[in-house]
Amino acid sequence: MTGPKEAGAAASRGAPLAARPGHTVEKIGGTSMSRARELIDTILVGERKGEELYRRAFVVSAFGGITDKLLEHKKSGKPGVYALFAQADNEHGWMDALSEVNRAMRDINADMFDHPGDRHAADDFVRERIEGARGCLIDLQRLCSYGHFQLVEHMQTIREMLSALGEAHSANNLALLLRRHGVNARFLDLTGWRDESQPDLQERIETAFAEVDLSRELPIVTGYAQCREGLMREFDRGYSEVTFATIAALTGAREAIIHKEFHLSSADPRLVGQGKVRKIGRTNYDVADQLSNMGMEAIHPKAAKKLRQAGVPLRVANAFEPHDPGTLIDTEPAGTPGVEMITGLPVTSLELFEQDMVGVKGYDAAILDVLTRHRVRIVSKVSNANAIVHYVEAPLKAVRRVERDLAECYPSASITTRRAGMVSVIGRELKGLGVMLKGLTALADAGIEPLATQETGRGVDVQFLVASEEREMAVKILHRAFVETAKPPLRVETRLPLAS
Repeated sequence: MTGPKEAGAAASRGAPLAARPGHTVEKIGGTSMSRARELIDTILVGERKGEELYRRAFVVSAFGGITDKLLEHKKSGKPGVYALFAQADNEHGWMDALSEVNRAMRDINADMFDHPGDRHAADDFVRERIEGARGCLIDLQRLCSYGHFQLVEHMQTIREMLSALGEAHSANNLALLLRRHGVNARFLDLTGWRDESQPDLQERIETAFAEVDLSRELPIVTGYAQCREGLMREFDRGYSEVTFATIAALTGAREAIIHKEFHLSSADPRLVGQGKVRKIGRTNYDVADQLSNMGMEAIHPKAAKKLRQAGVPLRVANAFEPHDPGTLIDTEPAGTPGVEMITGLPVTSLELFEQDMVGVKGYDAAILDVLTRHRVRIVSKVSNANAIVHYVEAPLKAVRRVERDLAECYPSASITTRRAGMVSVIGRELKGLGVMLKGLTALADAGIEPLATQETGRGVDVQFLVASEEREMAVKILHRAFVETAKPPLRVETRLPLAS
């Protein structure tokens, strides 16, 4: 005979994902994962007991630095396993790099686990995945030595397979660590390892969660999910946030939470000073999109879109301050106008001046085509009768290629590029604050003359373009003008009530 508790669990397992009881889906980034033992005392266990440990799912990134070793260093470009395999100068380069990944993962295991049984289990997992990947790459290299098979056709798949090793390692480790602390943690591997099926992302997630009982299991989920769409093809290394948002949307989470090493603040505290910044506390997805545009992603814009459309609020919290509710991001407008954040970004000003542009259509379309072809990201743009200026974020060599192509398209045009700094004043509602005038006055008083200013009329951001070397100073000045001297906003309880 089935008791009420067992019947409830069975109903939970058999119910459609979005019909399950209220829960949260939470994401831990790579830098925080590298402090996993500390996380046990904060967001993972802390003061929780019994049922309080559950009704959550954690999506994890690879440990800090591992994806750089597997692919290439995100900032310096130093080649990892993938980049060395793609160059294919010699077999030893990528094989040595893969062995280095193996050592780095085992070092993490040694630091993370005190119990020898856990450490051995984690090392065995790493060995199986690394050697499986090594054998796959050797076989593929041998196969592509025949003219009928082209390695280039498989490079995207290789990139995804290698990247998945990092997330599988971190998720498996965290599940082991939690079980050692008495938590019924369940490793959910979305990486498709040795899986011959080719589901889409929704099918992959629904299959993995189909038998999970969130009331008494804590799923630890890989940030990478293998699927027909190919997450890295569209999102490259931003895929983990898309996986996280899709899980939250599909499972009907009451809240999605991203745990970072810092609070979402009114400016970079390293720049303006820790004691001068304010935690934002509450904002909306419009502001999150503006932050993404300025290179300060609270969340990947495609992930934010999934959450917004599903009606799931997002919380950005400090992983090491568990009692602080952090910042809630939803669709609500601001109660009163106010500046929420000042941020800056290095950009290149790309100006095309053509005297005969007046009244002629197509100039802008051709420029956009060239920028798209060279994968140059547009931060902002402005135009007048005979000039179009794009403010872009791109390496100098990419900008030079764009210049060359535009010169071929418009031989009589004058093309000018220069490094600059874009500083943006952002808030849910800026109308009526006179942000542009007040900002220009503050910058002028400090001896900074902006190269350009603009606002769209939506009342969510005002942009100031300044000389490259004045960008950081402009952030400090505008933060002082709009945040430090402003009356602190009324603090309201931002934590949503638990679902019954």
